Amino acid sequence: MLRRLEIQNYAIIDKLEITFPSGLAIITGETGAGKSILLGALGLIMGKRADTKVLYDQERKCYVEAVFDISAYTLRDFFVQNELDYFDEATIRREIAPGGKSRAFINDTPVTLDIIQDLSVSLIDIHQQFDTLDIQHPSFQIKMIDALAENRQHFDHYSGIYKSYKINIKKLEDLNTKNRNAYQEIEYLNFQMDEFVQTELKEGEQEGLETLLHKLTSSEDIKTKSTLLRHALEEDENALINQLQSLIYQFSSIKSLDKNYQDLYDRLISVKEELSDISKEAERISDTVEYDEEQIQLLNGRLNIINRLQKKHGVTTMDELIKVELNIRAKLNTFSDLSGEILSLEKELGSQEKKLRDIAQIISNNRKRIIPDFEKKVHELLEGLSMQHAYIKVQTSISAELTPTGMDIINIHFSPNKGSNFLPLKDTVSGGEMSRLALCMKSLVAGATTLPTLVFDEIDSGVSGDVAQKMGVILHHLSKKHQVISITHSPQIAAKAESHYWVYKTEDATRTMTSMKILSVEERVTEIAKMLSGNPPSDVARANARELIGL
Repeated sequence: MLRRLEIQNYAIIDKLEITFPSGLAIITGETGAGKSILLGALGLIMGKRADTKVLYDQERKCYVEAVFDISAYTLRDFFVQNELDYFDEATIRREIAPGGKSRAFINDTPVTLDIIQDLSVSLIDIHQQFDTLDIQHPSFQIKMIDALAENRQHFDHYSGIYKSYKINIKKLEDLNTKNRNAYQEIEYLNFQMDEFVQTELKEGEQEGLETLLHKLTSSEDIKTKSTLLRHALEEDENALINQLQSLIYQFSSIKSLDKNYQDLYDRLISVKEELSDISKEAERISDTVEYDEEQIQLLNGRLNIINRLQKKHGVTTMDELIKVELNIRAKLNTFSDLSGEILSLEKELGSQEKKLRDIAQIISNNRKRIIPDFEKKVHELLEGLSMQHAYIKVQTSISAELTPTGMDIINIHFSPNKGSNFLPLKDTVSGGEMSRLALCMKSLVAGATTLPTLVFDEIDSGVSGDVAQKMGVILHHLSKKHQVISITHSPQIAAKAESHYWVYKTEDATRTMTSMKILSVEERVTEIAKMLSGNPPSDVARANARELIGL
């Protein structure tokens, strides 16, 4: 409930601080005194946009601050989710600087207007003629029906399972996506792995293939060079081995003369034998080395496969390519089949859906049970407010999918006059009708649900004194369960107040200012008497005022 409202430098309000008790608070005052300015200030608290036009003194900032008692509301989660300090009293403040910059705070923490709007929906509900009211919204309509149907326990059970159900649906979607992506990744990795398996890479293979290929492509040159070597050693006219044999023969005659000569002789023999071996090896090479086109093509093909894999995987060596193969094999080993987890989650979702549909059916049955009585009571209240031919009809249908509120789709339709068609509230209700309809509906659910502070702006407009009297009774009844603030011109409604505030204007040499004060009992009598007969009030008006108040 609204505890305190403080306003500075807003429109024609210089400074105003007012406290509000529980129950029914009535605000009266002369036309133009500034009652609507209070609603504008509350609008800022609810997150409406602001501009510097609201600054009376353009040199000073404007601020509006409201303190709410939220101990009866379940708002702790909201504060936690938005990283705000939670206290049983919540302070909302708006500031507008002369330059036009606007700032918003909740419990002294800067916040966006979106956050203030989300919070204020639970704190204050302003009803003005021609405003879009919450009773037009299907979400609020279903809350009213549930409150009357005493569905709280069933709905809490349903909501707990539904929250887990939605989490599991998202988890299942993620698992299916992950599984599909995994299959695609596995398929791609298997394709890559197949290439490596078919290629059968061997460590050091590339270097050996390149050496062999180079040898085969150089076979003619090798054969030529080997033949030249053999000829130079043995077959040419001046072959080295022949010359060496001659030297050995010449040296044999002196080898016995000295050990060193013998050593030289032996070494010459050894060199001749080595050269003979070289000649034989050269002859073997010349005889065995042949140009093999088919083998060359096979080697080129194998090297092309290896080079293509290296290019594909961005490596340049055989060792790096083998590491790529090992990495692919390791990745394949990390993938697990999620089918079992998916199947288990699908079974859990099936079980949750059955529970939800069972609970939703109970909730739906309870709703349908109270709807006829709700429709009847709303008509009876409207009838007392001079809307004798006004009826509502709660239309229900079944949703194919489970929703946060069950399986029902609920829309309240309205027929304001005899013979009128039933149409959605937003298409049929005028401003005055909307206020009276909202008052009737909310008075019926007042004891069954937690409503925010209700602010009614001139809902008595255009009604007779007798109707206003009945509206005052409804407001008074509603205020027994919820804080109600009503701006009114009706003495019959004003007389029902538990606290009566008077808005008035004062003037000095330079400006007009709006002020507000709470009235004493005698001041209330005078104010209501003025509303009955004019200013100054007559003695009869005073007596009537006392009678209305119940003094």
